[in-house]
Amino acid sequence: MALDSASQDLLFLRAHTANAFADGPVSDETVREIHDLVESVPTASGGQPLRVVLVRSTAARERLLRHMSRGNREKTALAPLVAVLAVERPSAVPDGALQAAYFIIAVRAAGLAAGPMSGFDAEGVGREFFADTEHSALMVVNIGWPTPDGHRPRGPRLDFDQVFSTV
Repeated sequence: MALDSASQDLLFLRAHTANAFADGPVSDETVREIHDLVESVPTASGGQPLRVVLVRSTAARERLLRHMSRGNREKTALAPLVAVLAVERPSAVPDGALQAAYFIIAVRAAGLAAGPMSGFDAEGVGREFFADTEHSALMVVNIGWPTPDGHRPRGPRLDFDQVFSTV
């Protein structure tokens, strides 16, 4: 492996979906560092379809919370930073999903924890944050500093032979 074991642990093996975070803001500088990692990642078309709205203000957070599923409201309300990930048009969803995954890995590379969620009203979020654009909400990601008890235990994982086949 090109990555040492500590990097593999940080980015993949010890990565969990965060549901709670330690106190402390996520700086604009850290967000720029995340962007710098994500801007050049490979996608199927070589494009950069992902758009991100950072939800920092109380007013914007309240607008977002109205569209989150009941089980996601509290953790979204308490997260230090919330990112709404969107794509330019429906045909960009596959590349946007690739970039969203890279975004989550970049959040981890910055030493932060990420809680990606699909439990929200995408049309409602679109009206709130992308009304004058062609963008569609793809996912919402809570972001903050990790805490040891900020995630649930990892569920079972499929082994190699359940995932891979050779033809």
